[in-house]
Amino acid sequence: MLRVFSLLGLTVAAMTSSSAQGADANPIYVDQGPDWTESARADFYVRDQGSRLIMLSWMQALKQRNGEPFLADGLSRYGYLRNPGSTASLPIGFHASGPEGFQVVGMTCSACHTRQIEVEGKEYRLDGGPGLVDFYALLGDLDKAVGDVLASDASFAPFAAAVLRSVTPNTADVENLRRQVDGWYLRFHTLMSRALPKNGWGVGRLDAVGMIFNRLSGLDIGPPPDFMIPENINPADAPVRYPFLWNAPRQDKTQWPGFAKNGSDILGLARNVGEVLGVFATFEPKRQGATINFLNNNSINFDGLGELENLVKRIGPPKWPWKIDAALAMRGKMVFEKDPAEGGCSGCHGIEDGEQRLPFDKTWRTVVQNVGTDTREYDVLAWKAKTGVLSGAYIPFATAPLKETDQVLNVLATSVIGSIAEHLLAGGVPSTKARVAASPDPGSSEPLVALQLIKLPPTMQDLITVFDAISTSEAIKKAPVRGAERPSPSRLPPWGSYEARVLQGIWAAAPYLHNGSVPTLAELLKPSAQRKSQFRIGPKYDIENVGLAATQEPPSEALSVTDCNDINSGNSRCGHEYGTTLSEQDKKALLEYLKTL
Repeated sequence: MLRVFSLLGLTVAAMTSSSAQGADANPIYVDQGPDWTESARADFYVRDQGSRLIMLSWMQALKQRNGEPFLADGLSRYGYLRNPGSTASLPIGFHASGPEGFQVVGMTCSACHTRQIEVEGKEYRLDGGPGLVDFYALLGDLDKAVGDVLASDASFAPFAAAVLRSVTPNTADVENLRRQVDGWYLRFHTLMSRALPKNGWGVGRLDAVGMIFNRLSGLDIGPPPDFMIPENINPADAPVRYPFLWNAPRQDKTQWPGFAKNGSDILGLARNVGEVLGVFATFEPKRQGATINFLNNNSINFDGLGELENLVKRIGPPKWPWKIDAALAMRGKMVFEKDPAEGGCSGCHGIEDGEQRLPFDKTWRTVVQNVGTDTREYDVLAWKAKTGVLSGAYIPFATAPLKETDQVLNVLATSVIGSIAEHLLAGGVPSTKARVAASPDPGSSEPLVALQLIKLPPTMQDLITVFDAISTSEAIKKAPVRGAERPSPSRLPPWGSYEARVLQGIWAAAPYLHNGSVPTLAELLKPSAQRKSQFRIGPKYDIENVGLAATQEPPSEALSVTDCNDINSGNSRCGHEYGTTLSEQDKKALLEYLKTL
């Protein structure tokens, strides 16, 4: 991707000016159901999923541009929320794992999926809500801070003294530390310099699929010692809004384009393994003869991911904490239930039974269709990359052998399925004995199937029954043509299609559309040509128009969006013209009803 370091000062300044920096550490916790208890919340805020970003001692020794410690404000300048329970000055969603002196900072779900909003001077916490955080600025600034430390011996000396806790550290220790930091920076800077787009993502947005693809194909599957294939890294320039988590396990499809089947624990694990690969899990698959060892130096915390999924199941949609006009809401319910051709919503957003994966897993239908919104994410889904150590790898019963250059989506599917399958075959513990992925025998032109087990455990058999749901080896026969449906056979939706979820708690999820290009629900009910071309992003909330307040104090970052003339910009406000022809009275009633969901 493009070099962006000359722009990073602007992104930091924008987020620092946000009132998120002063977010109340003791907010009003909105009612999210009886299952969402204080202990569940505390667990959700720190539960380890296997992310390994940077050594804690290094992060504590780094400096901001103004000379203050990097962790001085607990990263609140980027919108992350203070966690008073952290002994390491880390915010909600960040944790330190490992023995004392060797702890590593990682991220977990709540970093991106905890929201705090402000109404009439009071702050409200919405667990599982889309975070108003600037991940782009955090990544860029972390890269710059480490680069500054490595710039010279003089700049490295105070850093080394802080990390080694010695005014005059041993020369050998300093040199060893320098080698470690050099190795970390080589990989991190390669990713940041190529992946971060020139203009940033904006607060509350991230090109999640692009960064997962880049992280996996660019840093994990190359040759040792650095495991990189830099040319696989592309600009991650298709930002989307963080989704809300409540009811997420109930969807029968997930990811914004709806390409991943969902609705069972094993599919939830697959979804989450793919996510943690993107937020800095250690993943170094190793070729051993005719097989691939997916658990080699693999930091994915399978137990932690399982616990996180159970926690997400307990997060209820937040209940509107302010007064509701019951009569107006009842009228709005009738509008909601109208036929979509008449401006109704229930055809796409109502609760209906979805596809049932396993006997006891009931799902909600997730409609996936093209409603004329921004198409940029579909460019990302077409990415190809060199497959490195995974060339020829496949999962018996599930995927075809990866070509030397293949769809990155296929590389991700093979990595996810391979990691889960080996974990299950090893009895749920890391092992170097279980092998499920095969690669071509060097002495043969045919792939060699090497499933080296006599009997499959029940959990593995369950996994095989749903392999098809997450296998995409035949998903894309050739790169899609923009504006046209993908060639058959394809397991991806037609070009430009996105999921339409049940709208419980939708009031708490502004801005709207998958790319966050519309600030309020009232604005979404206008024809796209009349929607705002620019708006401020911040925690202040407008409970009348339901979404981001027009004025954010102090002034926050402004997002400029495009119209239907540039629907592939990544920032287009085009599409979803439903409800735009309703009368003003019906629109007001509909908004009142949506507050009750």
